[in-house]
Amino acid sequence: MKWFTKPFEELDIYTLYNIIALRIDVFILEQTCLYPELDYKDQSSLHLYAMDEQSNIKAYLRILPPGVSYAEVSIGRVVVSPAARGTQLGRDLMQRAIKQINDVYGKVPIRISAQAYLESFYTSLGFQPVSEIYLEDDIPHLEMLFSTE
Repeated sequence: MKWFTKPFEELDIYTLYNIIALRIDVFILEQTCLYPELDYKDQSSLHLYAMDEQSNIKAYLRILPPGVSYAEVSIGRVVVSPAARGTQLGRDLMQRAIKQINDVYGKVPIRISAQAYLESFYTSLGFQPVSEIYLEDDIPHLEMLFSTE
């Protein structure tokens, strides 16, 4: 597995296509969330992903600068391909994202909108709930914050 972190402009068209395909397969088809997947936030984001030897994207997320989704730096579109679930790849992905944010922005708070069923996973990484559960695309979510204090 090879890991990459790239700004939008450095993603080649094949990698971008594979990232979008994975996001659509999981978020729109598997989770039946009908929303505009292409939301114009990718252009200002850092894209962190793991690719296998066959150039398949196995895990992906985007790091959004402050002011794009929230006042804080945020992490979004966290996804692990169905074939790679249960392998700790999601934990590795998030730990790498936190390190990348620390490297780029310093030790700053990080906000996420997490699916509620993953609350204990994110809590184990240092995120704390900061909102009540709400529905987003008919899936229970809650805002969580990673604080360096």
